[in-house]
Amino acid sequence: MRFDLITIFPEFFVGPLDFGIVRRAREAGLIETQVHNLRDFTHDRHHTVDDRPFGGGEGMVMKPEPLFEAVEALLGGAAGTAQPGTAIVLLSAAGKLFRQETARRFAKLERIVLICGRYEGVDERVAQHLANDEICIGDFVLSGGELPAAMILDATTRLIPGALGNEDSTVNESFSEEKSIPAHVVKDSAFSASGTAPRGILDYPHYTRPQTFRGWDVPEMLMSGNHEEIRRWRRKQALEKTRRNRPDLLDPSTLSAEDQRLLREIDS
Repeated sequence: MRFDLITIFPEFFVGPLDFGIVRRAREAGLIETQVHNLRDFTHDRHHTVDDRPFGGGEGMVMKPEPLFEAVEALLGGAAGTAQPGTAIVLLSAAGKLFRQETARRFAKLERIVLICGRYEGVDERVAQHLANDEICIGDFVLSGGELPAAMILDATTRLIPGALGNEDSTVNESFSEEKSIPAHVVKDSAFSASGTAPRGILDYPHYTRPQTFRGWDVPEMLMSGNHEEIRRWRRKQALEKTRRNRPDLLDPSTLSAEDQRLLREIDS
């Protein structure tokens, strides 16, 4: 199996790839790991990988062009044409929760491309038209996707036949049989970097320049200049993405009257 890691901090992976089971699996030829600097796929003198978000807001958003170019250069084809046995994974706080069943699914693949997000987020067109998995490792905030990528690589590698030496080692481990986790356990144990409880739903989609990329436009609402309508649109999109990726976070008792109206609009 081959892992490709796309990041703006390639030096981060010098440590995680050189110890324990991952190192032994590499030396045994069970896995191959390649780390790619996203800035190598930019074409301006500053090697820019981020820009300001459409619609306003804090932080910067990772641009779609370098990420599309990087993945297509690695896989040798246009976006959306990944071969069977290949997964393109975007590490995102707004993704589906990574579980042991996900690791088992990944362990059956031939190649995994892990995209390490940074800044405020990644242009939504990457999630919609490039990645075929959007993954989150837990209900807490990290600075980027490098740590999650290393964790996914480790969890997947140890399930590859021969990686542990004793194939029975994974049979009776925690989570070896997937069990549902009560929603209150997930929520009560989750905290953001500031030490406060999470907001309860996922972040809204982010978009940055260019306005049109390969025929995919930034939603017109974000260029309207109407701050209240933009706020409402973002909230609705956040609720819709939460329902799609993390329905366990939608607790009706904590939703405002506006949220409930927006959910009814989504349902209709």
